[in-house]
Amino acid sequence: MNGPATASLVDSHVHTDDARLEVDRPEVLRAARAANVIAQIVPGISLRLWPRVKTLCADHPDLYPCYGLHPCYTHEHKSGHIEELALWLGREHPVAVGECGLDYQVAGADKALQQHLFSAQLSLAREFDLPIVIHARKAVEDVIRMIRSSGHYRGMVHSYNGSAQQATRLIDLGYKLSFGGAVTYDRARRLRELVAHLPLDALLLETDAPDQPDAQHVRMRNEPAFLVDVWRSVSALRKEDSATVAAATTRNAIELFHLSLATVPQSLATA
Repeated sequence: MNGPATASLVDSHVHTDDARLEVDRPEVLRAARAANVIAQIVPGISLRLWPRVKTLCADHPDLYPCYGLHPCYTHEHKSGHIEELALWLGREHPVAVGECGLDYQVAGADKALQQHLFSAQLSLAREFDLPIVIHARKAVEDVIRMIRSSGHYRGMVHSYNGSAQQATRLIDLGYKLSFGGAVTYDRARRLRELVAHLPLDALLLETDAPDQPDAQHVRMRNEPAFLVDVWRSVSALRKEDSATVAAATTRNAIELFHLSLATVPQSLATA
């Protein structure tokens, strides 16, 4: 792999607000900035946590909020939360709707309720002309079907783990696919083969910190600074050099989320 030791990167999906980062969050943020992570997309997962995301992102201009209702927290979501989400989207002007989607792996998954909430959030994303941040676990086929039905064709599927065929269908619908720590493990052959051949303009990088640590940080708390290791692993799998991968994935994130970055390199801002 040829290219720089560091490059400007965007963490396209990271829970920087998580309580597990609270004890040393200033140091976590400093480490991320020192690693040249120039922006972090921070999704809210339930109404209860939206204010925490809002406050954190308001205090740090390189953190950008999203608000949504996560499928793994249906026990928290109430009938009025979709209406409340609409109020938040209109008032707070986040960069995306989400994290939302479908998760059929979670124990006792209420698929009907998950689909109801996801459909409503796809509609809100279309209404507010925002991208949508999608969680899809053991449910990619239904996610594709519901995207088609919604007519909303702008967003990302985070921590993508579907098939190559499903990836092509999502890309054809206008969606980008994001990859994190899982792709750094040698045993993830199918995923690594997919990342090696995806169109570069459909690719995003993420950490999903504090979860999903990469192979260099096994059993450690994940951090946004570790995005560098994801980038290096992805670059090693592809024919492009690492500088090209960094520039493309950063540009993809800036364009998808309409980020306005004072620190973005001019070469990216004008590309």
